[in-house]
Amino acid sequence: MPRIRELGIFESKLPPGAHNAITDVAGVAVGHYTLIAEEGAWTGNGPFRTGVTVIVPHEGNIFEEKVTAVTHTINGFGKVYGFEQVRELGTIETPIALTGTLNVPRVADALMTIAIEQNPHIGLGFAESGRQGYHSVNPVVGETSDGYLSDLQARPIGLAEVRAALADAATGPVAEGVVGAGTGTSCFGWKGGIGSASRVLPRRAGSFTIGVLVQTNYGSSEELTICGVPVGQHVRPPKPEKRQEDGSIMIVLATDAPLDTRQLGRLCQRAAFGLARTGSTCHGGSGDFVVAFSTANRTPDRPAELGGERPYFREQPVMDLFSLAVIEAVEEAIYNSLFMAHTVVGRDGNTRYALPVDDVLAVMGRYGRHL
Repeated sequence: MPRIRELGIFESKLPPGAHNAITDVAGVAVGHYTLIAEEGAWTGNGPFRTGVTVIVPHEGNIFEEKVTAVTHTINGFGKVYGFEQVRELGTIETPIALTGTLNVPRVADALMTIAIEQNPHIGLGFAESGRQGYHSVNPVVGETSDGYLSDLQARPIGLAEVRAALADAATGPVAEGVVGAGTGTSCFGWKGGIGSASRVLPRRAGSFTIGVLVQTNYGSSEELTICGVPVGQHVRPPKPEKRQEDGSIMIVLATDAPLDTRQLGRLCQRAAFGLARTGSTCHGGSGDFVVAFSTANRTPDRPAELGGERPYFREQPVMDLFSLAVIEAVEEAIYNSLFMAHTVVGRDGNTRYALPVDDVLAVMGRYGRHL
């Protein structure tokens, strides 16, 4: 299954990185655990079409070396975990995990367990631990609902599955489509999933990289727009869509630029424009969230001294290029989640079909978009 850029119908003003993925930001790794089990009717313990995806900001101890971060809510119908402390303190101290909605508490608990294993002073306070440290840890977990294809109630993703996703985490190409947290999700009435993309800024903007990863689970088929072409008006799933929830999307942004939380927040807001380019109208029942982090400046758990020199990014006049990079990469990552997905039959025979690429190309050709 080709990514959209390989089909020759997607053009961008800024170039992608080597892998055209979030992992083009040096040090960032992505791992998946995919659970596909059982067939037929819902039993209370399956069938499962679900999983977990982790985004690891750097190769070190993230609790000890936190990354500058911010979260942003486009529409808040969701069950995300840990976002409020990120808004308050401006740092992330665990890998970011994405999963199915009702798995969120179990995945958060798993991240806590792993963080405590790596940092035994967590939760002991100051005097008892024999060192300075915080009393808690703040796992960050995002979600979309994969309940159309998977048994939500059984909540099968926990500690073992999160460990497996972390063990799978690697730099380089990112697996997309029906994998990890995207195993059971839908996009514009078709099979969606995980998608990724990146942009490299020109030298006058520092040659920095912006990377994006999405978990798509939103939209109805008639809304789908690809590169400005109303594809959804011409290509529909082979069976009428069963009524579904308005859906959601998780968007994760990474950069190696030394941006502060205010600047990262500006980029988070621009992610909504990339989402809109695909045809999204941000339904009221949709959970649309953005997490952004910079790998440039790490914050020690308890710094030995206050202050210190840090790289400073003077945003004008090049911030427009950062905004363009985010918009383009979000749009392309969403398309990749669609083009890289295959048909999946889930619980009770519910089916999400792969986007028919040949039909899409035919429509694009009629609108002047040729290979």
